[in-house]
Amino acid sequence: MAPSKKAGKKVAATPKKSGGQGKVAKADWKEGFKKKQVGVSDMTLLTTISNESVNDNLQKRWTNAEIYTYIGAVLISVNPFRDLGIYTDETLQRYRGKNRLEVPPHVFSIAESAYYNMNAYHENQCVIISGESGAGKTEAAKRIMQYIAEVSGGQDNSIQEIKDMVLATNPLLESFGCAKTLRNNNSSRHGKYLEIMFNTQGEPVGAQITNYLLEKGRVVGQIENERDFHIFYQFTKGASDEQREMFGLQGPEAYAYTSASNCLEVSDIDDVKDYSDTIKAMGVIGLSQDEQTEIFRMLAIILWLGNVQFAEQDDGNSRIADTDVTDFVAYLMGVEATQVQKVLTSKIMETQRNGRRGSVYDVPLNPSQASSGRDALAKAIYNNLFEWIVSRINVSMKPRFASAQVIGILDIFGFEIFEDNSFEQLCINYVNEKLQQIFIELTLKTEQEEYVREQIKWTPIKYFNNKVVCDLIEERRPPGIFAALNDACATAHADPTAADNSFIQRTSMLSSNAHFEARGTQFLVKHYAGDVMYNVAGMTDKNKDSLIKDLLDLVGNSDNQFLQTLFPDRPDPNSKKRPPTAGDRIKASAGALVENLMKAQPSYIRTIKPNQNRSSSEYDSKAILHQIKYLGLQENIRVRRAGFAYRNTFEKMVERFYLLSPKTSYAGDYTWHGDSKSGCEQILKDCGIAKEEWQMGVTKAFIKNPETLFALETMRDQYWHNMARRIQRAFRNYMRYKHECARRIQRFWKNNKEGLAYAQIRDYGHQILAGRKERRRFSLLSYRRFMGDYLDVNGKSPLGSELAGACGIGSEHVTYSGRIQLLVSKLGRSSKLSPRFIVVTNKAVHILITTSRDGNTRTIVERKIPLVSIRSIGLSSLRDDFMTLNGPVAEEGDPVFSCHFKTELATHLLQLTQASITVLISPTMDYAKKKDKKAQVKFLKDERILKDGVYKSHTVTVGSGEAPSSLSRPPAKRKPGVVRPITQGKLLRAGGPSDKPKAAAKPKPAPRPLPGGSTAAAAAPPAALRSTPAPAAARHAASASASTAASSPPRAPPPPPRATAPPPPPPPPAKPAVPTYRAKFAFEGQEGEMSLAKDDVVELVEKDDNGWWLMKKNGVEGWAPNNYLELVVPPAAAAPPPPPPPPPRAPAPVVSPTSSTGAGRAVPVPAPKPTPVTANASAKPVSVFPGMAPSNGSATPWKKPTPSPGATLVSSRPGSALAPPPVAAKPKPPPPVGAKPGAGKPPIPSAPRPGAGAAKPASAPAAVKPAGGLGSIGQMDLSAALAKRAQRMADD
Repeated sequence: MAPSKKAGKKVAATPKKSGGQGKVAKADWKEGFKKKQVGVSDMTLLTTISNESVNDNLQKRWTNAEIYTYIGAVLISVNPFRDLGIYTDETLQRYRGKNRLEVPPHVFSIAESAYYNMNAYHENQCVIISGESGAGKTEAAKRIMQYIAEVSGGQDNSIQEIKDMVLATNPLLESFGCAKTLRNNNSSRHGKYLEIMFNTQGEPVGAQITNYLLEKGRVVGQIENERDFHIFYQFTKGASDEQREMFGLQGPEAYAYTSASNCLEVSDIDDVKDYSDTIKAMGVIGLSQDEQTEIFRMLAIILWLGNVQFAEQDDGNSRIADTDVTDFVAYLMGVEATQVQKVLTSKIMETQRNGRRGSVYDVPLNPSQASSGRDALAKAIYNNLFEWIVSRINVSMKPRFASAQVIGILDIFGFEIFEDNSFEQLCINYVNEKLQQIFIELTLKTEQEEYVREQIKWTPIKYFNNKVVCDLIEERRPPGIFAALNDACATAHADPTAADNSFIQRTSMLSSNAHFEARGTQFLVKHYAGDVMYNVAGMTDKNKDSLIKDLLDLVGNSDNQFLQTLFPDRPDPNSKKRPPTAGDRIKASAGALVENLMKAQPSYIRTIKPNQNRSSSEYDSKAILHQIKYLGLQENIRVRRAGFAYRNTFEKMVERFYLLSPKTSYAGDYTWHGDSKSGCEQILKDCGIAKEEWQMGVTKAFIKNPETLFALETMRDQYWHNMARRIQRAFRNYMRYKHECARRIQRFWKNNKEGLAYAQIRDYGHQILAGRKERRRFSLLSYRRFMGDYLDVNGKSPLGSELAGACGIGSEHVTYSGRIQLLVSKLGRSSKLSPRFIVVTNKAVHILITTSRDGNTRTIVERKIPLVSIRSIGLSSLRDDFMTLNGPVAEEGDPVFSCHFKTELATHLLQLTQASITVLISPTMDYAKKKDKKAQVKFLKDERILKDGVYKSHTVTVGSGEAPSSLSRPPAKRKPGVVRPITQGKLLRAGGPSDKPKAAAKPKPAPRPLPGGSTAAAAAPPAALRSTPAPAAARHAASASASTAASSPPRAPPPPPRATAPPPPPPPPAKPAVPTYRAKFAFEGQEGEMSLAKDDVVELVEKDDNGWWLMKKNGVEGWAPNNYLELVVPPAAAAPPPPPPPPPRAPAPVVSPTSSTGAGRAVPVPAPKPTPVTANASAKPVSVFPGMAPSNGSATPWKKPTPSPGATLVSSRPGSALAPPPVAAKPKPPPPVGAKPGAGKPPIPSAPRPGAGAAKPASAPAAVKPAGGLGSIGQMDLSAALAKRAQRMADD
């Protein structure tokens, strides 16, 4: 059996069986209760091939309600004449997305195959349904339309509207085109070819119906126990009261056309219900109420015309028996009643002499001639009405959008053999002969001819080719039956009897054909389905199929515009060209039908009628054997068993299945360099298809069994599923890597964010001091952080709440709070230090004092200084803690106090005031003691003072501190952590040592255009492949000259003869050699990476900080891990010869590069005087982390520098840290490769990285190098800083 899926179809996944491989599944006891298969479902598996064995198999299956059987891809359907319940939605869904070998034979499987092939191969499809009348062709066509409408998808309203219209054509055209016959209660009395048009998504966007040969003679007469078209009985039984009043409508028994055959009721037909369905279908199609009214008016005209009776007068002429009927007909037609009576009882004859008009005569008609004229008018009105309905349906179903493919469904009249066969049966059987010819051409003759043409091993099969019968009917030379009919009509056009006799004489010339026999007034044709005897009487008149001029004039004089619309083409009486006959039209229609069918890929349904009595239990073996024989089922089985089920050109095969071979495809691109035939063979071999299952022809590949094709389709479908899974897996690994990186960054940030923020403020404090003040040792501790709110005023601690209440700050944020010693002056005594609290908000500085009275303590605000009033902050240049806040003249003077966190307090004040406060640092501190009294505090150094400075009489003595240029200590060394690479996921490799050497990755093949494809463009070959190789001698000479030029520098030009000329310019510096690296270990790279073999030498293109370097090898660039590479030390180059000595010249005075006056006269510039260093209060904070040096003017660590427009950043390089080196005691393995966030690399940037090679601005202050030996890092983002810090910790 074939695999369970086809390309593009979703089916439920089969659950995996547990257990080891090769374990036999346990038998299921439920299998004993399943329906057993009767006979064989595909008759190519019959042991004996004969008509009798085919009949026995069909009988077994039909008896057990299995009406469908296969012959390869051809479906055989035997009419059950009962409802088997096999067309439900549940049954339909079981066939959706399944190939024909997965499910039992069914018409739904044929529809699924046609719809799938249209979408998969982008080819038009057609379903040819053939068989005799009553075999079930119309029912099969309806079920195909039902299936396609269900599975074709499309949620758009217009698409659903097209689906509804296609389904609505069934009841509408059945009512107007089907009738009850002796063999079939719903026999199609016309043929139709429905073409459903689809867009590229497989959604129906439009449809078109082509009508063939309506049996209009049934309108005016039927044989016993048959009926007229269904619509007449539906209309007369189900019409509304308004319609009955408008059209004078009565029951079907009241009209001659519907009651002459004595069959008004049919057991399994409900005319009233069918009439309601017809009205509903008209609404779905889009027929307006006025159009429906006019349609029923035409039906009423036809019914009443049939009731016009003629009486014979004494002179043999006819007269109207009841003029009331003609009066009502004239009312319905919108003409004068007298004109109707005259046209029906007489005709105008015009004589001609020498090509000119002669006399005009009014010739009366006898009753027989009058009845023929009446019937001709009724037939013409109904035929043209049916054609108008079909054209109106096509207008409604016109494609809304552009269509890509078409599925055609042919439902046409079956082969007919009656007791009295006339012109209609000849036309019907002729069309069936043409369809049989198509079947023979495509399944037997063409197939065998193709095997010979393609040089395929083949055993010829004998079959009957019915082309000789088709030629007998349609050929012009020698003339066939249609040609003889046309000649007879042309020579004896006035008298039908004379024309029939002329035709009989002409048929004698056809007696030489073995398939034709002339028998007096009859002739016999040996059709493929049997011998049929045709009566000649009336055949020529039916072939002319034209109305007399009087009847056309009657229609032209009508007031009813709709009636005139039905007759648009009026014959020109002056035209000498013979109008086309009915035979001409049916021959042209059959030719156009064959042409359309040959353009599409056919699917066949061969219907068989089990009996002539429409019985659900009778199986007529003799009749069925006859159908099996003329349908050629035995020959079809032989061809199918000996031939190949599928064939296609090499280009189409490669285009469809090139994905299945790794040698013809890479990542979805076609990469085969050979021809299409060799590519096709390679695909079949790589798919494991046995050699006996396929053959290669001259231009096509042939596959023997459909199971092989289904297996290829399943593998192609699985390819896309595998690719989707690989993409999903890679994306999941990328997201896993991304999340892991985010977690690591988040973890580090959570552990360090508070310290980093406080450290940033501390670094700003270093900047505002600007190396002008000695530092206390404890101020430089690495873990010192500028916390700010030391008294926890913001945290609402008891003390903090008390201070906040005393200050009255409410919810205002406190930037700094702490304890100070305020210098308080006493009258007549020396000033001394007194404890106070200080609270700084974004508006003011609050100084608070705690007092005690009567045992109660109370904290109050002693002084409030607005920030806007502070002009400067005074500090000494020694390591003391004294500072003053200088402001405008006030009664209290300027506060002078001692604060252990003086630098932090000054930092917060500058930040709150946007650095509008000046920081004054000097050996003395000036302040206002009173409103009009200035004072000064001197600071002296005394090494005996070990701790804080001592104040006495405006003098502070303090010991020596750290150097003014000191910075915070680097952080203490921590225990080195293990930087683990991210190796989760199957696609992310851990790298590192391996016992087995890794093979180098194969180069990616270049994509090529598909054979025969016009849309795919070939990728341009590399320049190395496109260039023409130079001869060996030329290459050797070129390399020698190049090496010579590279090794010796260019000579300096000779000095000019004048001694006063400047010296010659020095030779240009030699171009620095590109650094090369050698691979220490083998490395297998993925896409975007460079695969390395051990000892490979590669050139460095670009370094990156994340452990991956961009390298170049053989002109191809790719990324490689830097710890797999070692620098290749270039050999020392020989020193170039010294240049010739310059001529002696007078010494020139020293010229300053910054100053000159006049033309060439140098002026000495004095050296600049040293100026006192002042802190830059408006400078930005320095981006200094623990253990990292500051740099003035650098950006904050949490803000990435904005790139200049046009510059390409390289910060998108793989950003994972490499694993630490292994333990020294073990053998040294290759270091592991750091994981990267994605499978691909970003493109190589065209611009250098910011800061990589640009010179620093001259105005930037030089950074002070810390003790740890680390220089300034400048602008650096947070991730880079963290990575460098982790790497440095690991190195330490």
